[in-house]
Amino acid sequence: MVNPSVKEADHLSRFKAHIQLLRPPLAAMDLAMPAASALLASYSVSGSLPALLPFILATIGAYCAITSSYVYNDCCDIDVDRVAMPNRPLPSMRLEKREAQRWSLILFCVAAAVSLYLNPESFATLMAATLIITIYSAWAKRNTPFSWVFVGLAFGLVPFGVWLAIEPAGILMPGASIHPASVLLALMICITDWGFTNCDASRDVEGDKANGIPTTPAIYGIPATSKMVAIFWFIGVALSVALGFSAGLGLIYLAVAVAAGGWLLIQNLDFVRHPTAKRGDHLFYQSANYRAVLFAAIIIDILLRTAIPSLSSL
Repeated sequence: MVNPSVKEADHLSRFKAHIQLLRPPLAAMDLAMPAASALLASYSVSGSLPALLPFILATIGAYCAITSSYVYNDCCDIDVDRVAMPNRPLPSMRLEKREAQRWSLILFCVAAAVSLYLNPESFATLMAATLIITIYSAWAKRNTPFSWVFVGLAFGLVPFGVWLAIEPAGILMPGASIHPASVLLALMICITDWGFTNCDASRDVEGDKANGIPTTPAIYGIPATSKMVAIFWFIGVALSVALGFSAGLGLIYLAVAVAAGGWLLIQNLDFVRHPTAKRGDHLFYQSANYRAVLFAAIIIDILLRTAIPSLSSL
């Protein structure tokens, strides 16, 4: 007979493993991005805030879509993580692969149900993003050093899908048109994700080499990768400033975009000077924090400008 306390400890361990698969250190970024995208869509088009229920649903749905891809990627990368990150739930055998696959499917189903309810255009965008990121995890990562292209394309579609959930483009349901700011937002996330993903690959380079996975750092080295990452982030910071003007945001956002962007570019230069797996790992989390701050600035700027109309002239 199994001791009840042992069963409870096992359930708790499995619960924690499920949560760990969602990448809690990235939660601030992964929640702030869809929340800011939803607010930005409504504010850019109508100068107002979105209705509360669609806003909450779009934010939760996008978060589930993002984390579903994390879980599925971990299911595909067990052999790599055994070398580079053996304490993750799957390589440490705290969770079976089948359980993780079910968890990924549940998260995807929540995202799909939300997007279909809000706007079929958003649902179509989710399907495209899911197909692209699935190709990355299941095939591209192990077959081409340029697999990061798929990641950027998939994640660039996430804020675009959230935008469509709040403000339809008029393709599959009545709406206005595709707003220029929505395109800038998608491009910014796509291109910066190319830098973000290559930082991630830099910290996993030993595991990738051991398993013959041809990531850019494994094939071309971390020094060359660090220079490429810096270029992507430079473009991304420039797009973040352009986004502020295109969406009609104010000085609060622009000041944060310039200051935080400048800080991040300094961190990228440090990675170029010290191209090591450890520095790549550090820049990976710094980049996530930068994104969280940038999207928080969008949220604060819009909330203040809608609450205090006089700020709209600034």
